Amino acid sequence: MGHAHAHHPLPPDRGAQTREAHKVTLIGAAVDFLVGLLKIIAGWLVGSAALIADGIHSFSDLVTDGFVLAATHFGRQAPDSNHPYGHGRIETLATLWLGSVLIFVAGGIAWASLSRLLVGEPIAAPGIWAIGVAVLALLAKEWIFRYTLRVAKRVNSRLLEANAWHSRSDALSTVVVLVGLLAAQFGAGWVDAVAATVVGVMVGRVGWRLLWESSQELIDTALPEAEREAMQALAESVPGVQGVHDLRTRSVGSQTVLDLHIVVAPRLTVSEAHEIGNEVSRRLREDNANLADVTFHIDPEDDAGETEHSLRPGLPLRRDVEGVLDRVWASSRVWQTRVALDLHYLDNQVDVSVYVNALPPGQSLDAATRELRDASRELTWLGRLRVWQGPGKG
Repeated sequence: MGHAHAHHPLPPDRGAQTREAHKVTLIGAAVDFLVGLLKIIAGWLVGSAALIADGIHSFSDLVTDGFVLAATHFGRQAPDSNHPYGHGRIETLATLWLGSVLIFVAGGIAWASLSRLLVGEPIAAPGIWAIGVAVLALLAKEWIFRYTLRVAKRVNSRLLEANAWHSRSDALSTVVVLVGLLAAQFGAGWVDAVAATVVGVMVGRVGWRLLWESSQELIDTALPEAEREAMQALAESVPGVQGVHDLRTRSVGSQTVLDLHIVVAPRLTVSEAHEIGNEVSRRLREDNANLADVTFHIDPEDDAGETEHSLRPGLPLRRDVEGVLDRVWASSRVWQTRVALDLHYLDNQVDVSVYVNALPPGQSLDAATRELRDASRELTWLGRLRVWQGPGKG
């Protein structure tokens, strides 16, 4: 039985979610600008490479904040004719870009810091006010991290979550810088260069993680196995479902796309089987808020692991079946007086049910069936054959 596609539009609160994502990103951008400016000015005045490097990291946050604003705006737009699955991959590409920026920034910081460490350039004590700037920056970045992460989980945005961790990487790097500043205050100036190098490594590690996760999404990596097993168990619990196989998932931005094969009783009507599939889709959506699109395929028999049916030699369709049966059953009164014909494609054969209002005088249903079977022995594709008295299923 053919595929059934069940796509629902984006939820009506998506606009509100986008506005909330924009709000937290703008607040984060303001914090990044002020914190970065303070760090660079303080680092330049006291000669701290680590503090300057940390300031550059904060300004890299500012750049990515702008990119996040654009990506969340365009990435959360509703599907259209050219993008039937929505625009979620814009957020994925933005996350990929964000990770690349972090790695680039990390390389520059580490190179400059190692060069300074090897040269052995002396570093004066930074003073209490420079240390105070680092403490203030640490508190500000940790606050914006927690705020952004809270909003990211509420609006279900992987990009916003990545941006939150970008802020956390800035907070963690500020901790390292603070250690370097304190060490320099007590005469161990070389610790500042080491601290700046560690900052670079930390930033690069976050960038690599973002690159890896977004690249996995671009190649349609499935959801974790536990989530897929939960989906399959839920689908199999729906009345009328005899089995589920070929369940496949992939991510499109913050949304999930699912397709699966649903096995039902072989002789159900098309409409009943389709409604069973619709019920599976409903329950999956109720249990998975991120599920944006469900495509189900109804199977009248469990063909898991078998060759795809469309790759096998085809069986004759109704018009051809009736043409052949008209030829081999031309002399049969039962066939000539039929009122309905049901075909079931099972076990690579065609089961045929012939319905008649009345049988010829003196002929039973069994006799009529034997007559038709004897006349059609040459038909290798003919499976189960039955004659019914009545109007048929219609």
